Amino acid sequence: MHQIAPVWARHDRPMQTITLVPKTKDSVEVDTQLIRKYDRPGPRYTSYPTADRFVEAYTPDKHRTVLQTRGLTGPMSALSLYVHLPFCDTVCFYCGCNKVVTRDHSKAAKYLRYLEREAQLTAASLRGSRRVEQLHLGGGTPTFLSSEELTAMMRMLGRHFELAAGEYSIEIDPRSVDAEKIRTLASLGFNRMSLGIQDFDPDVQKAVNRLQGEDITREAIDTARANGFTSVNVDLIYGLPKQTVPRFSHTLERVMALKPDRIALYSYAHLPSLFKPQRRILDADLPRAEEKLAILLKAIEMLGEAGYVYVGMDHFALPHDELAVAAQQGRLHRNFQGYSTRPDCDLLALGVSAISKIGASYAQNHRTLDAYYDALERNELPVMRGIELNSDDLLRRSVIQALMCHFELSIESIEIAHLIRFREYFAQEWEMLEELEREGLVSLEPDCIVVTPKGRMLVRVIAMVFDRYLTRDAIRERFSKLI
Repeated sequence: MHQIAPVWARHDRPMQTITLVPKTKDSVEVDTQLIRKYDRPGPRYTSYPTADRFVEAYTPDKHRTVLQTRGLTGPMSALSLYVHLPFCDTVCFYCGCNKVVTRDHSKAAKYLRYLEREAQLTAASLRGSRRVEQLHLGGGTPTFLSSEELTAMMRMLGRHFELAAGEYSIEIDPRSVDAEKIRTLASLGFNRMSLGIQDFDPDVQKAVNRLQGEDITREAIDTARANGFTSVNVDLIYGLPKQTVPRFSHTLERVMALKPDRIALYSYAHLPSLFKPQRRILDADLPRAEEKLAILLKAIEMLGEAGYVYVGMDHFALPHDELAVAAQQGRLHRNFQGYSTRPDCDLLALGVSAISKIGASYAQNHRTLDAYYDALERNELPVMRGIELNSDDLLRRSVIQALMCHFELSIESIEIAHLIRFREYFAQEWEMLEELEREGLVSLEPDCIVVTPKGRMLVRVIAMVFDRYLTRDAIRERFSKLI
């Protein structure tokens, strides 16, 4: 497990760590000086190449061909299915998701009709097994749908795909569920739940327009567990307006009392030029950079003391959770939902803006409802853009995945799989890695690259070395900062 070496938040001094457990090669250290140095915009690598590199030359017809020839160039993967449900009752000012804010619930019925049309077109083109071993509903707010609509949607998916036993997860808003809806989800096979909390502090909640009581959050978690949900994840965000170290520490105490199996601790990316709702957040209310870093360090310390292990990026889990077990066993993978325990799955994604990964191709649907509906009216897969990976893309994807998920890369394995001489192919990248080695972020061995305990929190910096598309500052500025 990746044990956390907590940091006392004296951010005006060089790094100081206090180890609560014996140090191991899997421990995690936080160096505040290096964080300041490398806290710059960069991808989260839920895909490589990243979505900003997708092109409109990847057409619906091209995607149909990819579906029809799936598995011809290699072993056929199992299926993971993602469904994007974009509707929300209210807007959270921090949110950068593709969403439709409305109180008109009739819009969901129309959306589900078109969603079935997409499922039908996709399944008709898909070569080979339609067996789904992993299912995720995201949004938006999937629980915007009524129990009856959720039931009808799952039956519809079952008509077009073989829904096998596996991991069924759903993102919920505790404000839009009751005990009856959670029981319905359990009866439909859902066994993992992700709840948005962000922060329990009332002043922070007012500043981001998300008023959510602790009682309804606890009730949702308790009901889920009573009905067979085996894993509960909560999302938290640091760097929101009005946050301070004491306030966020109090939120963490209350969250950890709920004992979620997983905690995602995201950095707030303030990009009002890209996300209009963020323009309603006052810059003056945001914590300054040093305060934001101190909030993160204190959170890491508290999570370590509470027994959570560091999975990677911004994810923490209790040792028994499947995500932590997969990390320990080297089975982690990253996709558009973050870390996954099914590394061999092709990802079919349905719904507005959803992104599929089939073999060596990515395809993204139209971002607006009108464009999505228009394409389906033409009996056309609603693909807006995508990309077919070339041999260099596939090589770099393998390298980045290994670093992001395992914190270690076998040079020999890469050379055998991609028929290259690693040090020759990546001569320029190796020079950059040597600089990171001098900083203590990586250890370069003859047969492997190892991310050090000090480098784990900055693994995106290491992955960026292998990203050939990050060549201009204009491209980098499309991404959020690392911390």
